[in-house]
Amino acid sequence: MTATEAARLQAPATAGSDTRARILDAAFRCLASSGYAALSVRQIAKDAGLNHALISYYFGTKDRLVIAVLDEANRRLLRRQREMYAAPGRFADKWAQARRFYESDLASGFVRVQAELYAASLSNEELRRQFVPRVQAWKSVVLEAVRDALRTYRPQLPEAFDAEAIATLISEFWLGMEFARLIGDDDEQARHEKALDAVERMLIALESDTAKPLPG
Repeated sequence: MTATEAARLQAPATAGSDTRARILDAAFRCLASSGYAALSVRQIAKDAGLNHALISYYFGTKDRLVIAVLDEANRRLLRRQREMYAAPGRFADKWAQARRFYESDLASGFVRVQAELYAASLSNEELRRQFVPRVQAWKSVVLEAVRDALRTYRPQLPEAFDAEAIATLISEFWLGMEFARLIGDDDEQARHEKALDAVERMLIALESDTAKPLPG
C-alpha cells in the first residue's frame, strides 16, 4: 500500500473540509515565509499536523496546491474589492481604502504569496497558465472601477487615455510597487507613497469639479 493510498483510508476519519483548510493555511504560511522555491510538502504537512500523503490526496501536485492557496485568498479579496467599489461614496475615499487593504495584504503575507507565484510562473508554463487568469480577474476589477470613475467625473482627457489605458497604468504600477516593497527599498517606497497621494488628491479635485454647479 502506498502512502497516498494509506492517506485515502485516513481521510474519512477527519472532516474533509477541515483537513483541506488546514493544508491550505499551512501552505499559505510556508509560501509567505519561505517562498515557492523552498516550499516543501513535508513541511506543509508537518505544520498542518497531517500525514504528508494527504496533500497528494487532496491536491495532487505542488502547483495545484499553490493555485488552491491563491484561490482561497483571492475569492475573499476580490469580493472585498468589488463590494468596496460598488458601494456609494467618493472615489478618493475608495482609493484610500484600497491603500489600507494593500497594507493589510502586506501584513498578512498575501502580497508575498502572489509575488512568489508570479515569479515562479515565469519558468513554469503550467503554473503560468493557471496563475495569469487569477491576476487578470483582479485587473478586471480595476478596469470596472476606472470605467465607473470616468462615467462619474467625465474628465477632459486625450482620446488615448481611455478606461483600458488608465486601468493598465494603475494595475501595472501597483504590481511593480508590490515587488519593490517586498524587496525593501525605502526610497522606492517613499516615491510610491508620493504617487499614491497624488492620485488621491487628483480624485478629490475631480470630485470638487463635479460638485460645482454648471455655469448659467
